[in-house]
Amino acid sequence: MNPKALHQISYGLYVVAAKKGDKINGQVANTVFQITSKPPTLAVSINKDNYTHEFIKESRSFVVNVLDKDTGMIFIGRFGFKCGRDIEKFDGVKHRLSQWGNPILEENSTAYLEVRVDKEVDVGTHTIFIGEVIDADMMSGGEPMTYAYYHLVKKGKSPKAAPTFIEE
Repeated sequence: MNPKALHQISYGLYVVAAKKGDKINGQVANTVFQITSKPPTLAVSINKDNYTHEFIKESRSFVVNVLDKDTGMIFIGRFGFKCGRDIEKFDGVKHRLSQWGNPILEENSTAYLEVRVDKEVDVGTHTIFIGEVIDADMMSGGEPMTYAYYHLVKKGKSPKAAPTFIEE
């Protein structure tokens, strides 16, 4: 089996963010998908070892920030290859807090969708969080970054915690 065939599935690139107590954190994710339109329902897959997983479990909500295709690799690396246990990821990053206290990016984002978690599905290394979209808005007129663009044009890699990670 050639696992690279899985990279042919169309994905976007997002910063999924949440709050826990008085702290905020976020991570890059590519497995975000709409499940229904009425009510608008999304699902996201988050590795159980990721710090953001703890935040979503506790707060029962999260924001999906849709990354603009012009987002730089330093910004992506901040949210995708560094741990919120070690750094404050939102320090120096333009953002605001939603009505539920989740961080909404005010830079490098084409849109955001805030989700209230209704269900969780345990899928081994990851949890799929499913919930209703309770707020959403457009942030810029930019074009969303696809996962293919991230790999092919930006030459980005998948971290070990990503569901699409392939050991070279």
